[in-house]
Amino acid sequence: MRTPKTSTVTAAKKPFKERFLRDMKKNYSLYLLILPVIAFYVIVHYVPMYGAIIAFKNYSPAKGILGSAWCGLKNFKEFFGSVYFSRTLINTLRISSLGIVFGFTAPIVLALFINELRSRAYSRIVQTVTYLPHFISLVVICGLLSDFCATDGVITDICVKLGMERQNMLRVPEYFTSIYIASDVWQTVGWGSIIYLAALSGIDSSLYEAAKIDGANRWKQILHVDIPGIMPTIITLLILKMGSIMSVGYEKIILLYNPLTMEKADVISSFVYRKGLLEANYGYSTAVGLFNSVINMMFVVSANMISRKLNGTSLW
Repeated sequence: MRTPKTSTVTAAKKPFKERFLRDMKKNYSLYLLILPVIAFYVIVHYVPMYGAIIAFKNYSPAKGILGSAWCGLKNFKEFFGSVYFSRTLINTLRISSLGIVFGFTAPIVLALFINELRSRAYSRIVQTVTYLPHFISLVVICGLLSDFCATDGVITDICVKLGMERQNMLRVPEYFTSIYIASDVWQTVGWGSIIYLAALSGIDSSLYEAAKIDGANRWKQILHVDIPGIMPTIITLLILKMGSIMSVGYEKIILLYNPLTMEKADVISSFVYRKGLLEANYGYSTAVGLFNSVINMMFVVSANMISRKLNGTSLW
């Protein structure tokens, strides 16, 4: 009985390189399968990190990255001292925070509701209808929003019947965030619920039987069985979401905003797009993007640390 234990301990004490080579030889087919994924992340995500030094240079495409002169923290100081810093930062945090409150919780609620449907056919219909917007082109969605929110649009007609003034809603700064968040929830709620439905399907059925014996109705089963059962999934996805809190996509923003709503709609990513691609100010835009990435990293590390201390669930 002691021999396997001794051999296991001896194997664990072997150098990592030796254990890794042995495992690679034993499971070479699995390593071949993961090789394209590793290559993708190295080429697309890690190699471009070399270009981050542009943020500290007066970058000129003709001179290249190494040939351009160093400028230190000039680009960062210029951004922090500009009027765009506070505006883009506040807009980004506002849209991201509301996106977490509504966009992150909506798929959880939808998954819980779909899980309660008795009819499998009706459940599939609901899932299909809610999934479809995810596959619609963002350009098409923004075009629909522009038509629906126009002076004679469908959404505007509904708002007028509710007592609001008839006007082009996308030209009113105060409405931009609400339109953005509502359309984002509509587009992503069905797709985001898939992982929660998968987590709900993995809950032990004996827990429901025990809850019924204790007199729990369906609502109490949701509170005391469903939600605790998917809580690790919720926490993991929330930590990942916190890592992109400063990364509001510029595509939808630049398709919807206009000079009238710029004050409320302009975010860091759209500002980087204008500075980097439209104005060809590569060093400045890289500095802004680097600042954005550092803040995102701080958010995800903080969220992971808080989650680990509160309930023991974390990514690392």
